[in-house]
Amino acid sequence: MPGSRLDPIDRKILAELQADGRMTNVELAKRVGISAPPCLRRVRTLEEQGFIRGYHAEVDSRELGFEVQVFAMVGLQSQAESDLVAFETRCRDWPLVRECHMLNGEVDFILKCVAPDLSTFQSFLTGDLTSAENVASVKTSLVIRCAKDQPGVPFEVLEERLSRDA
Repeated sequence: MPGSRLDPIDRKILAELQADGRMTNVELAKRVGISAPPCLRRVRTLEEQGFIRGYHAEVDSRELGFEVQVFAMVGLQSQAESDLVAFETRCRDWPLVRECHMLNGEVDFILKCVAPDLSTFQSFLTGDLTSAENVASVKTSLVIRCAKDQPGVPFEVLEERLSRDA
């Protein structure tokens, strides 16, 4: 199991940083029960190994004027690997697309899009997404409200599983 490659201190470091990526190394070290120098070494190692991919501010999209959030379910005409990669590359170039996930089942991709207003999203939908090469169908769902938006992973589930398997 991938999470078992990490010792309990590394997992604590990741859990603490996931909850608050802005804390100082001294505060982090105190929370995980080690001194600051080895804590910093561990954080650097976790970054180098790819467990920590970056640090980001969580911004309020509505406060910034992005009133519209839409999930778009996209079906492609061809699911050849080169066509899937081409669509993923195109998605990275569209600023309104904030997430792009390839799925199995009836839909090939689900996109999470944000826009300042409905007309901006509609322009993107008709001018870019539905007219993109290899796109066969697009179904959209407008988000009314969000009941939960919790990025990251549930470390408590990992810890429970690891202690059960030990």
